Amino acid sequence: MPKTLFFAMLASAAALIAVPNAQSEETKPAMTSETKALVKPEKSGLLPIDGLNYYYAIYGKGEPLLLLHGGLGTSDMFAPILPKFAEHRTVIAVDMQGHGRTALGERPFSIDAMGDDMAAIVKTLGYDRVDVMGYSLGGGVAFRMAVQHPEAVRRLVLVSTGYSTDGFYDEMRPQQAQVSAAAAPFMKDTPMYKSYVAVAPHPEDFPKLLDTLGNFMRQNRDFSADVPKLKMPVMLAYGDSDMYKPEHEIKFYQMLGGGLKDAGWMRENLSQNRLAIIPNRTHYDVFFAPELTAAALPFLNGETKVKSWDEVVSETE
Repeated sequence: MPKTLFFAMLASAAALIAVPNAQSEETKPAMTSETKALVKPEKSGLLPIDGLNYYYAIYGKGEPLLLLHGGLGTSDMFAPILPKFAEHRTVIAVDMQGHGRTALGERPFSIDAMGDDMAAIVKTLGYDRVDVMGYSLGGGVAFRMAVQHPEAVRRLVLVSTGYSTDGFYDEMRPQQAQVSAAAAPFMKDTPMYKSYVAVAPHPEDFPKLLDTLGNFMRQNRDFSADVPKLKMPVMLAYGDSDMYKPEHEIKFYQMLGGGLKDAGWMRENLSQNRLAIIPNRTHYDVFFAPELTAAALPFLNGETKVKSWDEVVSETE
């Protein structure tokens, strides 16, 4: 089976991410792809949560931001943009169930359960409320966390995330359905496999993880009824060539109350929510786009004021 098919089949994008060097599982830092400079966490370790031992790492100082990676990736996927976030935020990066340094275990794989787990993790770490940014599978977990534990989420950024599996392009679902342990031999040379075996506590579980994700992606999900429950400010971010249909992205934004009317001359009708379409990006590279950081940080900081036309004209006189 062609390797290129796997990049289309898997709802993740570990390609182009540097494979971590060999260090102990609890101290392995992220590596930026551009500078190769190590970003060392202030703190890292394993937290026992509902039968799983979740790996977490904390970087930087400031308001807390929980980062959740995509399927078949690890928290190191955010290495290219994590330093910028860590300049302004206390970044809490978590390896989700079966990914990175967090073992798959025997517990059923569910984004609802992982949403509960994320709320338990931030509480265990001593935070009452955090901002949350999730990509792809991590976006689904972030969505469930915000619905199930709204008191724990201040602001929410969903990157390349839909509210329903109907949002995928039609040809994606059959491709995703093919993911299984049988694919493991074809993935030995992919960044997904290499990054997994570099840090996983049980590298031999990779075929089992593929089976788990395949079963997960074969399920139909529709969380449209839960979208109105997201009362906190929400930003949706996609590549302009994402795996989600543009009409699904727009519908998601409209269900959140955005894009329903003109904002008004004085921005009096401006929604609290945001939609970012990042040009020249796909599902497989949007999560480390510098433009994502530039769009997300002002939103996370609650910045809404921009210069008016009068102010811009006055500055040029």
